[in-house]
Amino acid sequence: MKISSVDTFVLRSQLPQPFAHSQGWITQRSTTLVRIRTTDGVEGWGETFSVSVQPHDICASVIDSALAPLIIGEDPHSTDVLWDRMYVRTRDYGRKGLMIAAISAVDMALWDIRGKVAGQPLWQLLGGAFRDRVQCYATGFFRSEGRGQAEELAAEAVKYADAGFDFMKVKLGFGLDDDIEVMEAINDAVGDRAKLMIDVNHAYGTADAIRLGRALDHLRLRWFEEPVVPEDLRGYNRVRSAIDTPIAGGEAEFTMYGFRDLIAAESVDIVQPDICLAGGFTALKHINVLAQSAGVQVNPHVWGTAIGQYASLHVLANTPTTHFSIFADQPLFEYDMSDHPFRTDLVTTPLNHEKGWLDLPQGPGLGLEIDQDFLTRHALPH
Repeated sequence: MKISSVDTFVLRSQLPQPFAHSQGWITQRSTTLVRIRTTDGVEGWGETFSVSVQPHDICASVIDSALAPLIIGEDPHSTDVLWDRMYVRTRDYGRKGLMIAAISAVDMALWDIRGKVAGQPLWQLLGGAFRDRVQCYATGFFRSEGRGQAEELAAEAVKYADAGFDFMKVKLGFGLDDDIEVMEAINDAVGDRAKLMIDVNHAYGTADAIRLGRALDHLRLRWFEEPVVPEDLRGYNRVRSAIDTPIAGGEAEFTMYGFRDLIAAESVDIVQPDICLAGGFTALKHINVLAQSAGVQVNPHVWGTAIGQYASLHVLANTPTTHFSIFADQPLFEYDMSDHPFRTDLVTTPLNHEKGWLDLPQGPGLGLEIDQDFLTRHALPH
């Protein structure tokens, strides 16, 4: 069996109602998909990170021009060898950013092929499942107006609690006073029903991040995500030392090299690699080992299409409990509650939580089936 073709597709969909996080307004959903086919007719799927603020044609061009020539004609089972080849051959102009997002998509598709050939779900091929189902947290609380929406966001929290979510992550970073008002309103609404986390998407400098953390320490948050920009490891350390809430970060970090530095700097309590960005399954295996050996928890970031969701669920199943006890905190699945047609319509069986829980996929490989009609209507071959 050899790799016979590598095809890329760009998906875009304008949102009927734009929404904001701290770094800007999201007006569309977009992503790059990759399909790899073998000489035996097996195909695998992968995707790049879908934050909808970068031009996804770049990732498609990277895959077509830089990566596909390195893997066509090779054995798709050689995931370690091919990942290393892609990384080493692009190191001088890659190492981070969209180059690694492109490698992530290719690696994901290769693992999908491996699972299909073996007739096993990827969580089994990765080494087994530490849990047979995964608890979700609702991620949402995006802004339709920006500031002054505390009452509306508290009502959103009640809706999630009523749907069965015991954990919720609130998007902040709209100014300290507004952030605090939002969190107090949400805590009043569901604080006795749900554990809360916050994510400011690196909106603040160190001093303001500390002020926010101290103001919210009494809420006993599960974590404070991306308090400062990802380059500022000293700032991360200052925030972590100044507040009681655990610090999470890493959705904007890449490969074992980036996470080695993040972990060695003792900047975070929880690392959050995104499988669509950090390097795919192969890279997340390395990152899991680094974190486990350093006593740092792993809780992957998830904000992709259905493909990224399925891939993340396999990784979460295979992620060990870092601080083991019979009542230890388990890694959680980030369940995106915002509007996303490529999450719900791209596959024939989208992941739908049941009272805040997801069962593991049982089919071979990623365990999904692409809706070919939807792909034909919405995908732009690159």
